[in-house]
Amino acid sequence: MSSPKLMRSERKLFGTDGIRGVAGAFPLDPETSFAIGCALARHLARTAGRRVVIGQDTRESSMSIADSVSAGLAAEGVEVESAGVITTPGIAHLARCRKFDAGVVISASHNPWTDNGIKVFGPDGYKLPDGIELEIEHEIFAGIETASRGTTPGTLRGSSLPGSLELRLDYIEHLIAGVDPVVRGLRLVVDCANGAASTVAPDALARWGKELAVEFIHRDPNGQNINDHCGALYPETVARAVVERKADLGITFDGDADRALFADANGKVVNGDAVLLLAARDMKAAGRLRNHLLVATTMSNMGLEAALKKSGIRMLRAPVGDKYVLEEMRKNGATLGGEQSGHIIFLDDATTGDGLLTALHVLHMVGRSGKSLAELVGDLKVFPQVIKNVRVREKHPLMEIPEVARSIREAEQALDGNGRVVVRYSGTEALARVMIEAESEQQMHRYADSIVAAIQQALGV
Repeated sequence: MSSPKLMRSERKLFGTDGIRGVAGAFPLDPETSFAIGCALARHLARTAGRRVVIGQDTRESSMSIADSVSAGLAAEGVEVESAGVITTPGIAHLARCRKFDAGVVISASHNPWTDNGIKVFGPDGYKLPDGIELEIEHEIFAGIETASRGTTPGTLRGSSLPGSLELRLDYIEHLIAGVDPVVRGLRLVVDCANGAASTVAPDALARWGKELAVEFIHRDPNGQNINDHCGALYPETVARAVVERKADLGITFDGDADRALFADANGKVVNGDAVLLLAARDMKAAGRLRNHLLVATTMSNMGLEAALKKSGIRMLRAPVGDKYVLEEMRKNGATLGGEQSGHIIFLDDATTGDGLLTALHVLHMVGRSGKSLAELVGDLKVFPQVIKNVRVREKHPLMEIPEVARSIREAEQALDGNGRVVVRYSGTEALARVMIEAESEQQMHRYADSIVAAIQQALGV
């Protein structure tokens, strides 16, 4: 049997978070989107699956892609029910709790509005394993080949399915039932990124925390403003708003709201590492942190590991991608895991990262403690860290490029255990990411610049 790592490299369409690309171009053109729906239906037929729930974010291309995928599913006899604009974790919840055979989300998460994507969840609410994604890819390419011979069944477009308010309310009820309300009033600024949170966050927070005073920003999507200088890609936006409005706390989501970042009352951004520290301590005190363990990724700061160790908590590292964090959590019996970027998985409550659920947990912990967010995470001493992105024309194995491999080895030898070097490709974009941590900022920038230059020379656009 092929190893998971080998299967990841074999896949041509699926990345770490579904299928991504430029909307309207392969593989998100109508014909291929239709073929993806057909391929998923054929996969489901092997287990007698006949019901799928579909949702989408607020990009102007999301409806047409949802239509094409739905048409492909319907052409193979699958019943499709739409939840309309809803968060990615909302679809994961509905797939599991409403007994659907699969859930599909049309979203490119934090990417620009010109991109889009297709994510698939199984009936258990988990993202599909790499091996199943590879099988579906084979079906997709077979379907494309059939279409090229003019034998594609049905139509390439479906009629737009109305979104079910009942399904969205089901998800909101799940959120507010899982976390006790805050015990004191807080003034909040919430940035919805002009994305899927715009349709869910206001109702969820109003129903959950009646003592909360909430001001929403960037909750007016127009199809092209999702993630546009707002949301979790730009956490400084909500941080500034918190200071200007003299609020207690800020929350900011990405386009499909599967992650959340925060800002304290001083306007300091609180990232996923700090949230993991806060949640791990709280869960350990309550006896809910199984095995005194959490799972982070290779990108989490060394300072998090040190702070957790002082609290008697072990940290394991997984490859980047909440899908792989979850795999490591299930393998090691962990109930908490996540990423520096704000994907936090509370496995007792959900099967995937959920920005709204994370927000409710943080608000609950802050409200119950009587302390500010800054006080609760103030002892997290962060090693200087820089992350640089290099746009590449192809994803050739980096350690097989002599000048890149040499620059990475030089950095590792120089840091000698007093820092970290992580160089990897993005799973969702044509980018190489270079992350350096070091006690010396001068060293950090020198080696990051050296590796970036080597990648640009070999692979840069």
